Amino acid sequence: MESLNLPTYDVHVIDRDDTRIIYDPVRQTYVTLTPEEWVRQHFLQYLMQELNVPAGLVATEASFQYEGQTWRADIVAYDRQGNPLLLVECKAPSVSIGQNAFDQGARYNLVLDAPFLVVTNGRTHYACRIDLEEESYAFLDDLPEYRSLLADRA
Repeated sequence: MESLNLPTYDVHVIDRDDTRIIYDPVRQTYVTLTPEEWVRQHFLQYLMQELNVPAGLVATEASFQYEGQTWRADIVAYDRQGNPLLLVECKAPSVSIGQNAFDQGARYNLVLDAPFLVVTNGRTHYACRIDLEEESYAFLDDLPEYRSLLADRA
């Protein structure tokens, strides 16, 4: 798979029935290895290992309802009360991060109301702090550690 602008992690990739699959530690199962999944699994590891997001407070492919349809957010990190804290929209490394990617994350966040949003293709990462009351956002230079995300939420 393609190199990413993230630390290298020991992810488990195997071949099964002529298909490459990767282990998702959150879902506790192997899933088909696509370029987007490669980014999702590496960003997931980044959140847990570098930003100290507790594994039990993270969901991958988190389902939610929006306009009568079921949608799935790539990664959602929650606070200790179970409220969405961070929404991560992942794209394949070959997909440039533009307005469409941000719009997708913003649409999902209309339902989830997470105060932090990240859009990444594994090479380029954009993080924002969303002021839900003011309906505004500010880009962040870096995504802070989990404890700082919690403190900044208040």
